[in-house]
This record gives sequence, structure tokens and C-alpha cells, in this order.
Amino acid sequence: MSASRAAATTFPGSNREYDREIKDIADYVHNYKISSDLAFDTARWVFIDTLGCGLEALRFKSCVNQLGPVVEGTVVPNGTRVPGTPYVLDPVNGAFNIGAMIRWLDYNDCWLAAEWGHPSDNLGGILAVADWISRTNRAGGKLVGGKILTVKDVLEAMIKAHEIQGVLALENSYNKVGLDHVVLVKVATTAVVSKMLGLNEQQTADAVTQAWVDGQSLRTYRHSPNTMSRKSWAAGDACQRAVNLALKVQRGEQGVPTVLSAPVWGFYDVLFKGKKFQFQRPYGSYVMENVLFKVSYPAEFHSQTAIEAAKRIHAQLKERGKSAEDIKDVTIRTHEACVRIIDKQFKPMDNFADRDHCVQYMTAVMLVFNRLEATDYTDGGEAATSELVESLRKRIKCVEDPQFTKDYHNPDMRTIPNALTVYLNDGTVLEEVVVQAPLGHKQRREEAKPEILAKYQRHLSPHYDQAKVKELVSLGTDAKTLENMAVDEYMDKYVKDKMDW
Repeated sequence: MSASRAAATTFPGSNREYDREIKDIADYVHNYKISSDLAFDTARWVFIDTLGCGLEALRFKSCVNQLGPVVEGTVVPNGTRVPGTPYVLDPVNGAFNIGAMIRWLDYNDCWLAAEWGHPSDNLGGILAVADWISRTNRAGGKLVGGKILTVKDVLEAMIKAHEIQGVLALENSYNKVGLDHVVLVKVATTAVVSKMLGLNEQQTADAVTQAWVDGQSLRTYRHSPNTMSRKSWAAGDACQRAVNLALKVQRGEQGVPTVLSAPVWGFYDVLFKGKKFQFQRPYGSYVMENVLFKVSYPAEFHSQTAIEAAKRIHAQLKERGKSAEDIKDVTIRTHEACVRIIDKQFKPMDNFADRDHCVQYMTAVMLVFNRLEATDYTDGGEAATSELVESLRKRIKCVEDPQFTKDYHNPDMRTIPNALTVYLNDGTVLEEVVVQAPLGHKQRREEAKPEILAKYQRHLSPHYDQAKVKELVSLGTDAKTLENMAVDEYMDKYVKDKMDW
């Protein structure tokens, strides 16, 4: 994105004008060198954490039911391996499988700005393509010149996918026009897998235009009255579409050069109320360096600090000889995004997807049980059927604090503040508990690393014996060895002969 390149919107040998926003993405993917040690170190932690989240999702039958080949029994020679399963799939369906696993429990990393999202969702497409290319070439294939990709190649693709998704989200709200953030997963994954597949810069731009012209997901499946499990596989769907589009361009499909700006028919006029994207910064490695790890709780990220505050309050109540039964009501002082996404004080909790996107429910579970686990969202579970949780949920209200909202958007802070004030039945008002940044925020990154590793180990343990768990944990913390390992050899370490279900 140098000044000399910024003057041109055509590619060498072509007279077609491309939207500047499209050309900048292709330029970044092909020409920007990632030199940040912090970005690579963070990407490694994101990599193992994300794989762990996918494995944890395999403990839930609702996730497992979405996985596998389209036609039962199909095995693709030298295809993508799906971690924790026996499946060997084509890279398009492999991207869906891995992407759906990663996202299922809402426990992978997070990026919060004008738009929200989970940049590690892109790993679904990146890992599927990298594994397939490497296995095919090891078997004598000539994809991308016969190259065997390494884990470092995957990490670099992750850094760039994080950056594309995150920078496009900084100043541009897709949710405010009713679109789901997975459009950015589709765009970012398309861009980086295009380069992995050997497409040139113009072809990468063409593939990215196809991602923008593709019909975009409505956000309605994340909100009342339609909250449902599609939100758990939407990112997998985006990864699947991205890989499919890149492969189509590889086979000669053209692009749509002014897909964003074309009057009447372009993305801006059709889906963005005529506004153009705004940019706070050029593409680099800022997003990976500042990404948020979801360490403590499998919960929508805007609630993390509220749940942490609730845990502290549970301890205070216990010290006083009291419990959640002694609470009259609770006020959560919060930021605007929390109010808009997960403030569901009186909305009935219809399903798993409703509960893990309701700040009142999650806070109430912590206050009642001193825990918040993925199983607490399940229909018929102890938390979901608790009369006390339901009663308390309806007595927890959210109030926006404008300063919290400013801090949330401040590029030098990007905190996700929540503050809880608890009123007891005997008239006592507990001192407000404020948590500015959750564990996993850049401000608390070093504090979080042991917890991230423990989380990864916890997610491995139900699937593998102790020796395998020890091997994978050790490998995950050995940067040089991990980065130099071939992708297919690394993925083989996660193979299982049969499903646990």
C-alpha cells in the first residue's frame, strides 16, 4: 500500500479499473511482509487456542451433526483432515467443518470495533486449504509448484486474515445495516487462500470481488426473535464459500472490479445505504497484535468483564454469609455494544443460542453457581432450568455509560468495560465492581498465557491420551519447532479413527 501503488487502480496488462478498496487488499496479501515478532507469537497462541475450541465443540452432538462429508462415506484422496474426527474431505467442505467447529461454542478470539467478529474463524479456510495442498503435493501433486506448506505459512495467513477482517471492521458497522460480520470472514479468507492457491495479485482481487458480490448473511439469526444455532456455523459457511470462490477464479472465473462502488448495483448502494468504507489505518499486523483472547468463559465477548465482576461479587456474598437468593436486583453499567447485542432482560430464553447471547443470563448463572460453562446453556441443564437464575435474570438491567462506549472505541484502549452494582433484599448496596479489560486483552496478555495454555490442555484431554496431550501442549509452546513443521504432519497429530459420539 505504498504511495506509488496508491495512484493506480488497474493491474499490469489490464485496462479494467478496480475499486481502490479491492486492490489494496490484494496488494497487502501479495506484497506486505509480516516482520512483527509480536504478531507471530500472538498468532501461535491464537492457533492452538482456536484448535482447542474446535475440539471442545466435538463434545456437543449438535455440532457433530453438522460435520462430515455431504454424502456419507465419501473420502477424498489426500484431502483435508478434520481435527478430532476420521473425516478426509475436499477443501471446500473441509473449510466448513473446521470453521463450524471453531465457532460453535463462541470461545475463540474476538475483535471489537464498529463491527464485531472473531478473526480466528478464518482458520477454517486457511487450514483446510493448507492441509489439502500439502497432502496432495506430498503424494506427487503439483499444486502451487508442489510446495509443502508449514505451520508458519498458516500463521502468516492468519495474521493477514485477521488484519483484513479487523481493519474493515474498525470504522464500518455491518450490523447496523442488518448484515452479519461473517461477510468479513468470507472476504478475508478469500484473499489469503487465493494467494495460498497460487493466484496472482489480479486474480486475488477478482476472488475478493466475488466474495463481496456474493449474497451476504442477514444478522437476524443472532437476534430476537430468531436467535438460533445458525450463528454457530455461519463462520464455517463463510469459510466454505470463500474457498469455493477462490477455486472458481483459479479455474478462470472473472472478477467484478467495481463491485463496491458501481451505482445502483454495487455493494455500497445495495447493502450499505450508499456509504463508502472508512479506514482508520493501513493494513499491517495491528489486529493480530491487539486481538482479544476469550480465556475465562465461553460467552459473547461483550459480557466477559461483567461475568468476571459477577464472580468477584459471588465471593463477596459468600464472605457475608449470603448468596444470590439475597439479591434484590443488579445494575450493569456498560457500553453501547453490549446493550445492542446481548441486553435481553425480559426476552424468554428459547435455546442455547439465546442463553450465550444474554448478558443477564450469563451474569445470573455466575452469581448463582459461581461458574459459567458451555453446558450451562444447554436445554434442560441445571442452569437453564434454574428458577433462581430465571428470576434473577429479569432483575438485572443494563445502563449505558457514554465513557465506557468511548473507551471501547478508543484505538489506544479498546477496553470492554462493565461494572456491576448489587442491591440486596436487606437494603444493603454492595460497592460497585468495575472490570475494564477482560483476561485476554492485550493489557493482560502475559497474565492470560498460562490460562490460554490450560484452556488448550483442557480441550485436548477428552479426546486424546495423556501422552498425546503432553506432546501437543509441548509442541504448541515451542515456537521454532511448530513453525517449521509441515501442516499435514501437524494435522495428523489430531486424527482420530472414530468419533466419540
